[in-house]
Amino acid sequence: MFKKLSWGHAVVIALGSFIAFILYLILIFPMGKQNAEMISSNYYEEELVYQDVIDAKKRAMELEVHPVYSQDKNGIKLHFPTDRKVDKKEIDFVLFRTDDSTLDLKKVEFLDGTNSMLIPARVLVPGSYTLKTKWKENNQLYQIDYDVLWK
Repeated sequence: MFKKLSWGHAVVIALGSFIAFILYLILIFPMGKQNAEMISSNYYEEELVYQDVIDAKKRAMELEVHPVYSQDKNGIKLHFPTDRKVDKKEIDFVLFRTDDSTLDLKKVEFLDGTNSMLIPARVLVPGSYTLKTKWKENNQLYQIDYDVLWK
């Protein structure tokens, strides 16, 4: 049924298999990859001031009580403790969509009477987000990041 294979046949089979594997890696494998776009278009400028972000996160982690977020059918609600005196009651937040930058949301909101703010559900698409929250107290910057899964 099978002829006896010589070493020459084995080399040809091995070389053919190797070429097929390389073609698979080049043509088929990349189709399953996710979008690899940069998180920020002005990456270099942001990198230069990253020490400010590190300091803001450190100050926020030193707080006794942190702002907390919750989710319901109305959206994502961010609640600040009542003892926090946020300058101008102004919160700067960025909602990064991890797989699609067109769904990112960057906005400045103001706290309501209950020291809370709401990101409405109508602007959210189900998926994974990173919520970067920045605020100032006594003219010092604070930042806390949350990983959010909106369903």
